[in-house]
Amino acid sequence: MTDPYDALPDDRLAALGLVRTPEGLRVTWPADANIHAMTLGRHLGPGSRDRTALIFERPDGAVERQSFAEVDRAATGLAASLRDLGVGRGDLVGLHTGFHPDTAVAHMAVCKLGAVAVTLSQLYGPDALAHAMNDCRCPVLLTDGAAWAPLRGERAALLPHLRHVLLREPEGGEIDLDAALAREVSGFVPQYGGADDPALLMYTSGSTGRPKGILYGHRVLASYRPSINLFFDLRLDDDDAVFWSPSDWAWVGGLLDMLFPAWMAGRPVATTLDRFAPDRAYPFLARHRVTHAFLAPTAIKRLAQEPSPRERYDLALRVICTGGEALAAETLDWAEARLGVVCNEFYGMTEVNHLIGNCAALFPRRPGSMGRAYPGHVVALVDDEGHEVPDGTPGEIVTPQDAPTRFLGYLGAPDKEAEMRLGPWLRTRDLAVRDADGYFWHKGRGDDLIKSSGFRIGPTEIEDSLLAHPAVAECGVVGLPDPDRGQVVAAFVRARAGVEPGEGLADELRAHVRSRLAPYKAPRVVRFVEDFPMTSSGKINRRALREGWPPGAGA
Repeated sequence: MTDPYDALPDDRLAALGLVRTPEGLRVTWPADANIHAMTLGRHLGPGSRDRTALIFERPDGAVERQSFAEVDRAATGLAASLRDLGVGRGDLVGLHTGFHPDTAVAHMAVCKLGAVAVTLSQLYGPDALAHAMNDCRCPVLLTDGAAWAPLRGERAALLPHLRHVLLREPEGGEIDLDAALAREVSGFVPQYGGADDPALLMYTSGSTGRPKGILYGHRVLASYRPSINLFFDLRLDDDDAVFWSPSDWAWVGGLLDMLFPAWMAGRPVATTLDRFAPDRAYPFLARHRVTHAFLAPTAIKRLAQEPSPRERYDLALRVICTGGEALAAETLDWAEARLGVVCNEFYGMTEVNHLIGNCAALFPRRPGSMGRAYPGHVVALVDDEGHEVPDGTPGEIVTPQDAPTRFLGYLGAPDKEAEMRLGPWLRTRDLAVRDADGYFWHKGRGDDLIKSSGFRIGPTEIEDSLLAHPAVAECGVVGLPDPDRGQVVAAFVRARAGVEPGEGLADELRAHVRSRLAPYKAPRVVRFVEDFPMTSSGKINRRALREGWPPGAGA
């Protein structure tokens, strides 16, 4: 199969942030690239400053809109107030304001100071929040009243490095965030960072050990530019585009794959404080004429429980990009046939992202495939010794250590970064197979691999097979200890509404997998559940399933 990017002219490649070299396409960015200049700063001229940047649906249903110029004014006021508190180049500012517009404004304020935004999810409990804040010794926190109330009395004991708290309607010695955002400032001189200066500090979901701080330079957004355009199907700057995602703005998916890309294109982002649920999401999408969305596969699967969304809702949605876990072929079929959208899956990890993916505008997707290596990226599959494996053979996904989208490093944990290295490669711990046409097919995490009776079994294809059964709404597959086989395949299943779970359905599901895949891949254990434990990045938490969730569940 020919390279789909060969047909793109050089000026189109340049617009995507790519240049053609004798060695192949290369991702480029200027030395002074910074997140403010790539997003808000691009749209402060007379032709775009008054365009809508944020659409906020308040809890009472009222809708507030802010233009790019209004966001910039608020960001300057906040930056000046933070500077008065001693915040400057390289200093840390914790952002714990969720999906509120304050988060987006605060990112721009932090950029104006050359400071570093510590992105903190409101899904964190007190211990997780304290771990992140104390690990990086963060001195300043922006939060909201509901999130801060249970922490206020424990501030000194829980957060010993915290000096300043900013929130709306302060009541316990905090600083008034409203006043900072409304502050009128003249003569403010920003101190923007460059491409390799630290810009973002994110904490992993902690699937192995305590969450680690992942540090990004400003160049991360520039290095994402080609792949962002591709997974939004080369329609990033549609004139009527409105962006939305239920993925946390404290994480790569919500922030770097949706909020910042929308502002790169000069288009608005719609947001609400409501937690994601299909019966709320569909009306929201219709009300705000959302056209472009980032959705984790789990969210798409939950939307897919509505069989005919276009008949019930007046939707403008046209492009979904998705990543973070494998997208089942049946879910892709539903998105295209029933939801009527282009759905481009892509793959990467927090430390080095956007390695593989799709772009329906340039090449056909293959249901169940992760896509092809994105331009400017070298992606290989290797064995345990780091030797490349042939097409059709499972191997670990790796990329060179100088990959354009790689992070700056783990905060205070160089040994953790060393664990990612395998010869000249950066490891992902994800397993895949590549076909002769260059398409990759995910086979699961290395630590999720099930080893049963001498077989090595990836959970992803079993989950895909189960999701193809009409009785299954959601599922997670893990290996559970077994004295005879080492491990057995166990499937946790949430049945569709109206379906009665029980041993009869469990036998039917076993037979379904046995006939579609292989007898040794059929789950010996089937447990029916009403819900799933989720990681803070929106994935089914397989570790929790392996460790006995839900308590007391029987086979």
